[in-house]
This record gives sequence, C-alpha cells and structure tokens, in this order.
Amino acid sequence: MTPVLRPIWFVDSPVGLPDGTWARIANTLLWYQGIEARRAGRSPEHIAIAALDGWLAGLGVSERTSAQTQLAGIAAPRALLTLGERVLRFDVPQVMGILNMTPDSFSDGGKHVGDPEAAADAGFAMGLAGASIIDVGGESTRPGADPVWEGDEIARVVPVIDRLAKSGAIISIDTRKAAVMEAALAAGAHIVNDISALLHDPRSMDVVAKAGCPVILMHSPSAGPDPHDKASPYRDVVADTYAFLEARIAACIAAGIARERIIVDPGIGFGKSLADSLALINRLATFQSLGQPLLLGASRKRIVGALSNEAPAAQRLGGSLALALEGARAGAAILRVHDVVESVQAVRVWRGLRDAALSAVA
Repeated sequence: MTPVLRPIWFVDSPVGLPDGTWARIANTLLWYQGIEARRAGRSPEHIAIAALDGWLAGLGVSERTSAQTQLAGIAAPRALLTLGERVLRFDVPQVMGILNMTPDSFSDGGKHVGDPEAAADAGFAMGLAGASIIDVGGESTRPGADPVWEGDEIARVVPVIDRLAKSGAIISIDTRKAAVMEAALAAGAHIVNDISALLHDPRSMDVVAKAGCPVILMHSPSAGPDPHDKASPYRDVVADTYAFLEARIAACIAAGIARERIIVDPGIGFGKSLADSLALINRLATFQSLGQPLLLGASRKRIVGALSNEAPAAQRLGGSLALALEGARAGAAILRVHDVVESVQAVRVWRGLRDAALSAVA
C-alpha cells in the first residue's frame, strides 16, 4: 500500500538549523522537519527530513515513485493566478468572503435574496475589509436542502456578479451546474467553486476547460442531489478524501484544465461526522502532497457548534477563527469565511508572527 505523506514537526524558522534537516511547504512561510507516512492498517511512521533519503531507499519502486511525487508536491510553489486585472498569490492565506443569495443557507440564508444591489454592497464591503475573493452562491447545500432549478439559480447570482465584476473584485461562483457556471463566467466571475468536483453535471468539466478558468474541486461523498449522502463508511476519511481529490485532479488535467488552475478543498462537514471533520483538520497538511493550493471552508459549520454547547450558526465566530488559524498553520491558501473583518485581522496577526519568527536572529 502506497503511503500518504504529511509534513510534521513544524518550526518557527529555518534560521540556525543545519542544512538537510528542514524543508518548506511550497512558497509559504511554513517550514517542517519531518514527514508522517500512513498506510492502511499500519501505525504511522515518522521520518526526520535528515533520514528521508534512507527511508525512500527502503521502499519498493512504485511506493518510492509515489512518495517522491508527494514530496515534490509539498515543495512545489503554488502558481500565481492572474484574474483580469488582479493577481492572486498563495504565499500567505487569502480570505474568501461568502455571499449567499439563497433563502435557506444554514448560516445567513435569505439575507440578500431579491436585492442584488444590497448583496453587491455586502460584497464590496468584504473587499474593502480585505477579502481577496467573493464567493457568490445561489443554491444551499446544507443537509436536507431542496434542489434549485438552474434558471432560478442564475437569476439569483448573475445580477450580483455583474455588479461586483464592475468593481474589479475577484469573484468565484459556488455552483455545481454547468449552465450556472456559463452564465456566471459570462457576467464576470473568475473562478468556479464546485462542491461536486465537476461530477454533478456532465457538462461542467467541458465548461471549465473551455473557459480556462481556475476551479475549486471539493470532496463530497455524492455527486447526486444530496452531496451529504454517504453510501458506505470511510476506511480512513483523510486517505479516502485524498484519493478522491488526486483522481479528480488527474481527470481535470486529462480534460485540458491546467494543473496550475486547480485548487482543492477536503469538504469539511459534507457527509462527514464530527470525528471525520476533526481528523481532516488535524491532518490538513496531508493535502499539501497533492501540490495544489488548498482551500479550507469550516466557517460556522457544525463542527463548531458540536464543540461549543450547540452554539447556533450566528454565534460561532470564535470557533470559526480557531479553525481558520489551524488552516493557516497547515498551509491553507484560501480560507472561506462568513466573518471577513475578523478573519482578515486574524490572518494578518498570524502573518506578523511568522514574519517576526523568520527575521529573528538565531
């Protein structure tokens, strides 16, 4: 069984450490001194960077090739995305603000329905507060949500996207329907954010490939009407999610989507128990091995309520910030959040701490 690798033993700075004892995650401000290797049915192995060559030499050919590919993925710089007149860089976490145009989303459904001007104003405010991306969605994907006809979804999101695009904002369209993707991109959206990883609609892969736009591939257990529908238990939720995303990256590249325009999201809470979501966040750095920018979307989700006396969605700010910072520590490139002002402030303070550690004299 091929091991799945995760960077461990993070250090504040490589300054003063001997060469060959540390490595860096992509072009981020994160350095580490060890690798965890997990195989199904076995205890995890912990290998120091200094001992990595010897460990690799002891693997079989196919296992060694896979491990070397994963290590290269961890180290590979995450490419800049040029989106219109804006450039999105991933050396530090970027904040994505959530703008729901739905009557029934779990957190803020109904807030902007039927008022595209007010919704666009909310998006403008997110940008002024420091959000790098505004994620506009017209269909709730909470458990038990009713499906939305694509025409209604288009009517909800396009007027908002049109207004935001004129301001120069970077916009992602949160949809799993090809017709909505086409309409949103035509209105000025830059990124497709699909919770089904382009599996729900058979045309969506072609739409994204032809548009040449970046795409966010999220893991959910079902590409059907209910993205939370799980047919069988996870063998290992992290390994299973990793394998799914690895396969979807390969499928996208085969369909003509450039690797440097693919972002991955483990799908916290989608068909996952509290224990599953905790495992994904605790081992989030595993997904760095895929070599793609990583998005974490945990804001106000059930995991926060479950760990805080069933706090309602509107009262989950503290827990959401804790999860966002955990994502930053694992190298997440994008943090998808409801509370932009507070999240941007948290990321800026985290960045200041990293800068101070890096410049410290050994």
